[in-house]
Amino acid sequence: MLKALTYHGFHDVRLDEVPQPDLMAPTDAIIKITSTAICGSDLHLVHNLIPNLRSGTVLGHEPMGIVEAVGPAVKDIKRGDRVVASFPIACGHCYYCGQQLYSMCDEANPDGENGGVYGHGKNFGGYDGGQAEYLRVPYADVGLLPVPDELTDQQVLFLSDILPTGWFGCEAGGVQRGDDAVVMGCGPVGLMAMQCAWLHGAKRVFAVDHLDYRLEAAARICGAEPINVLETHVAEAVKERTDGKGADVVIDCVGMEATMSTWDKIETALKLDSGSIAALSQAIQAVRRGGSIGVVGVYGGRNNLFPWGEIFAKGLRIQAGQTPVQKYWKPLLEHVRQGRLKPQEIITHELSLTDGPKGYELFDQKQDGCIKVVLRP
Repeated sequence: MLKALTYHGFHDVRLDEVPQPDLMAPTDAIIKITSTAICGSDLHLVHNLIPNLRSGTVLGHEPMGIVEAVGPAVKDIKRGDRVVASFPIACGHCYYCGQQLYSMCDEANPDGENGGVYGHGKNFGGYDGGQAEYLRVPYADVGLLPVPDELTDQQVLFLSDILPTGWFGCEAGGVQRGDDAVVMGCGPVGLMAMQCAWLHGAKRVFAVDHLDYRLEAAARICGAEPINVLETHVAEAVKERTDGKGADVVIDCVGMEATMSTWDKIETALKLDSGSIAALSQAIQAVRRGGSIGVVGVYGGRNNLFPWGEIFAKGLRIQAGQTPVQKYWKPLLEHVRQGRLKPQEIITHELSLTDGPKGYELFDQKQDGCIKVVLRP
């Protein structure tokens, strides 16, 4: 048996004893976790916004560690390797993997429309997560990235998810040299997107949030210009700073858990809606005509009152989706190695796995200046 953080219902995360994982396929590996993190997507689970999640599900999809065992068909990963695991589970040989759309792998979740993701329940393949002492990694040659010993866990851990997701947000939005870019949300993914936007050549980066301490972090860590959504109209503020034009690109890193109106809460409770589209609506208003929006904040099902008319009138391009981590993590590792990206700077809390439930509370309630929690078994 091993220790792991598990889901037991709304706002109920517990440290439990669960069975030790075994190799189940020739392409599997087992890793001993050295660091793992709490992600904003984990909060969707404990807020009961992801269906079909059984009580006792092991949470977490941002792990790294040391390889303990490999199956006989694993070629590129060996016992003793220090590795990061990607959150999308991908086979490497299906049609979608062949297009580098690893988060849409057919084999990792053959019974659903979603790809396979650790710790997200039946709808995402039913895989146990990485907020645990050990993790089974399917398709190890595709899902594990060896990392050099000279880089710390803090520097490379976020290659599992949020750093490639920030980069993908810039790619989806099409950030180019000289662009004015707006990032909706100053959480971990938003801060990564801001760092990546500079590497894409952005001229200015604006950070939008409702919490002053996160806006301060965006300015201090990422050199972004803060806009507090509670103090000003986002689109008007952006237009004032861009000679009336609006942003060339907006990256939505918030998703469906933007601050909900009373009507959003009622419709979501009645299953008539799937959270809020407030952040996306603000993005549509803030972007210039003919501009583009990248959406990496998670949205659920259908949503009423979606502003198609405004999208059509402004001639906008929108790309959304889960990040194909494996497409980006090797070049991003080099950016980290060269010091061009510093993902470790967003870490505010490092706790033991035993204190994981407290970490969830800090992150969820935005207590003690919490931006990113790293857990160590």
